[in-house]
Amino acid sequence: MNTVLITGAARGIGLELVKQFLESGSQVFATYRGNTPPASLTDLLSTNRLSLRPLEVTDQNSIEALAVLLEGISIDIVINNAGIIGPKDQSYNKMDVKGWIEAFEINTVAPLMLTNALLPNLAMSDRPRVITITSQMGALNRESKGMLAYRSSKAAANKVMQVLALELKEQNVTVCPVHPGWVKTDMGGENAEISVEESAQGIVTLANNITIADTGKFLTWEGKEHPW
Repeated sequence: MNTVLITGAARGIGLELVKQFLESGSQVFATYRGNTPPASLTDLLSTNRLSLRPLEVTDQNSIEALAVLLEGISIDIVINNAGIIGPKDQSYNKMDVKGWIEAFEINTVAPLMLTNALLPNLAMSDRPRVITITSQMGALNRESKGMLAYRSSKAAANKVMQVLALELKEQNVTVCPVHPGWVKTDMGGENAEISVEESAQGIVTLANNITIADTGKFLTWEGKEHPW
């Protein structure tokens, strides 16, 4: 049985990951923003394998408080799922700079800071794994216009995870950025290609199967290697 921590767990892919990991028998720590856990998560508390924790991923004090709450607990899988699409204005000639910076804080900086804070927990696992939900929209091999804040923050997240994989390889920590697919969520929209359930199922399977031999690879929700 795995012990899994999932950020951004109140809705979308994060919430479905919580449900599917619980169904698989895992112990799950799910984080949410704010002082009060949302009903989407409290409705799942009938199982004693779910624990809810508040977390503001851009606040180092909040990250440290979470690490204190989890002190001495072995964590097998950390899934950095919390993310935003960025500001309304994010074109080359009309950029909301504050919104751009916020996208970097949440999509790029936070996964590194949280992972670093939870390294003592990962060190207690026999097979520690870190998955960061990024996007193929951050792949430099793809040529598309617009969405500069989102694309650049995800491209940076991919690079951060590639470097982190090298840094943590000697500690036997597997690190992979993962493209979740174009998913029918509030972010992906109704015209997206796959359901939340399909994406989460693929990510759960991937998380269960990756090994240190996969560290540093950019993977898709289907477990395929994605070009950088």
